[in-house]
Amino acid sequence: MGKTNHHNATATTARQWHILSQLDRKRWIGTNHIKTQLDLMGFGMSIRTIQRDLNALAERFPIEKNNANPQGWRWREDAPMQSLPHMNLSQAVAFSMVKDNLTQLLPPAVLDELVPWFDLANRQLKESKVANTWLDRVRILSANQPLIPPHVDANAKEAVYEALFNNKQLIAHYKGRGRDEATEYTLNPLAIVQRGVVIYLVATRQDKQPTDVRQFALHRFEKATVSDNDAPLPTDFNLDEYINTGAMGFNFPLFDSLKTQENHKQNYPISNIHLIFEPKAGNSLLESQLSEDQHTWEDEDGLHVTATVNLTSQLVWWLRGFGKGLRQIEPNILALAVFENDL
Repeated sequence: MGKTNHHNATATTARQWHILSQLDRKRWIGTNHIKTQLDLMGFGMSIRTIQRDLNALAERFPIEKNNANPQGWRWREDAPMQSLPHMNLSQAVAFSMVKDNLTQLLPPAVLDELVPWFDLANRQLKESKVANTWLDRVRILSANQPLIPPHVDANAKEAVYEALFNNKQLIAHYKGRGRDEATEYTLNPLAIVQRGVVIYLVATRQDKQPTDVRQFALHRFEKATVSDNDAPLPTDFNLDEYINTGAMGFNFPLFDSLKTQENHKQNYPISNIHLIFEPKAGNSLLESQLSEDQHTWEDEDGLHVTATVNLTSQLVWWLRGFGKGLRQIEPNILALAVFENDL
């Protein structure tokens, strides 16, 4: 009998907690809406039971009801935010997808704060047949060949993220590509960039000029510690502008000849391109465009696509993936880059 009472008390607590989680601070939530959400979670309670729960909860929590019919409930305006255990099913799905796809880019300090929310989302989804089915049917896939991420030292990664998050200098033991031993550097972290499965710290070295911005792959840090010193940052650094210069390795040497005096800082030359595909080979571009000004048409030569794009190594490798399905390319310098092995 004792076990039965304990089970009933636990079920009541879980049900009432989910009722509280449905309430909002700024708008009234009707009991019919609460019942629908509880039904999705498998509780199947009557409106009368839900109203009885709400009246009991109002004695312990800062919630209030209106005189509407059907009745509406909400958190009182003076209710402290930390007392609101609120997460609906949509939010639970979103938190679950964040956990699965973005945790590599979140600093440990932020992750630690999100762990209770991840756990809360997990509990919500386990109790919801509908939302849990949704996650079983959704995946995010890379358009590139999947690779296994390189091993990253957990302590070094935590130090890198902490230094960036708190704007502190980083004392790093870094083993560059092709080096037998690690070298100690004092780094000024600027940004984190994930390219494919590799994560890079964008930083300046204290022993170099402040304008000498470099990338350091996280898996090459043997160890790292956070300094007490603040990191001096360049006042004009902009991450998007930095990436657009081709600094992350997307520039293609053959295109350097296209740079002009006006865009000498821009390593991605912009060009109008004209592609001719075998019939059906380029059909994906009819739905996912290369640019806003893309135009397509078909004739006896094949499927024509014109667009204005940045000439990058990414573009070259992507076009090479079409193989013989790509018949002709303009301008000629892009054709040379793509078809270099056939010329």
